[in-house]
Amino acid sequence: MEVLRVIVFAASAALLVRAAWQVVVGWQHGRQRLLDFMRDPSGAFHRHVEEMPLDYPPSVILVADLTLAIAAVAAVVQRHAYFPSAVPILAVLLVTFTYPILTVFGVQPRPIPLSLIGLVSEGLFLLQPVALDASPFVLVVVAGEVAAIGPKHISLPFAGAALAELLVFHAVGPGLDALPSYLIAVVLGELVGVMMQYQRLYLYQERENQTIRTAQAADEERHRIAREVHDVIAHSLSITLLHLTAARHSLQTDRDVDEAVDALVDAERLGRQAMADIRRTVGLLGELRSPATPEPTLDDIPELVDGFVRAGLKVDYQHAGDGRSVSATTGLALYRISQESLANVAKHAAGATVTLRIAVTAAEATVAVVNTLPGWVVVRPGGGMGIAGMRQRADLLGGTLSAGPAHGGWQVTARIPLSGKSGPACLVTTQDDPLRLVRDAFSSVTRKFQESM
Repeated sequence: MEVLRVIVFAASAALLVRAAWQVVVGWQHGRQRLLDFMRDPSGAFHRHVEEMPLDYPPSVILVADLTLAIAAVAAVVQRHAYFPSAVPILAVLLVTFTYPILTVFGVQPRPIPLSLIGLVSEGLFLLQPVALDASPFVLVVVAGEVAAIGPKHISLPFAGAALAELLVFHAVGPGLDALPSYLIAVVLGELVGVMMQYQRLYLYQERENQTIRTAQAADEERHRIAREVHDVIAHSLSITLLHLTAARHSLQTDRDVDEAVDALVDAERLGRQAMADIRRTVGLLGELRSPATPEPTLDDIPELVDGFVRAGLKVDYQHAGDGRSVSATTGLALYRISQESLANVAKHAAGATVTLRIAVTAAEATVAVVNTLPGWVVVRPGGGMGIAGMRQRADLLGGTLSAGPAHGGWQVTARIPLSGKSGPACLVTTQDDPLRLVRDAFSSVTRKFQESM
């Protein structure tokens, strides 16, 4: 017992000297933290805990430190018969200074010093044995805290050392009441700390997964915005060019100023409409509320066709089926696919005859665009994003899209089930810079247009 007494006192003296040296070295920093704590105890405590890289809520740390302080104070009260001996006071000072006080002032806890202080403090308590001792619960709480903040190659040896300490003092001293219960409690404290450690690691993993999902969602949103802007620009530019061609033809051939003015007025109107559509599409990046102008639907396709017809494109449009069963998302997809297909005809095969068919059944909605191929069809190298964008729209709704030569012409057919997916994901609600998203979207569109020129 005397040997244990000497070892425990030497270890406690070394720890106190080390703590005093740290206080002296960090006095200026500690003094500022003490002043902050005196001015705003609650706020300073929360700020100091948030600065720690442990990711535990302040309430968890506060409860753990409070539990440790209660166990230490209870152990001191049980040893009132030993007063005026300062041994239990020294033990509670070690525990209180190392755990609650340093945590309150935001000192980063380290597993190895905490483990040593826990063992030394418990040794000081066990030098003065009492019946139904509460001091082993100090080891229980310390085991949980060390396991919660440190790796297992530190926490497991500490748990073993705590168990060995209890067994040694039980063997050389008068013995500990309910020793098996104390041993089991230390093991349970270790397991609780390990569980909290796993929870912290899972939190890190979930944050990493969330970062990946956010990046993917932002990427999908960039593609969606690029596709929307592409569809609007391709449609508006195609019809505008047709009107300008008609105006030039009227002036060069017929000298018909009125007809040329009408064509230019239509071109100006379409240009302004295109700018409004682009502003509305880009505006979706900056706000989550619904735009003031609704998205086009299946009912807007006749107006779309009229615009191409007025520009000089020969379009035969027919609609079959009840359009009321088509959702807004599916209607937007049908509109955009029709818009892109007609714009491609105007751009690549001006003068062709186009047949547009919309069929709605109980199971699916189908859009088919077939155009003839004049002998002077313009073929541009490089791949645009038109067909890819249409196919992506259909895929997002669980449908299919095919495009290619058919019956001596070109045909685009899309089938979208009416009971399939509900539609593409909503706007991403991340902290991505909206201006960067806009720049990426316009850069993508510009690059694709340059490739297709």
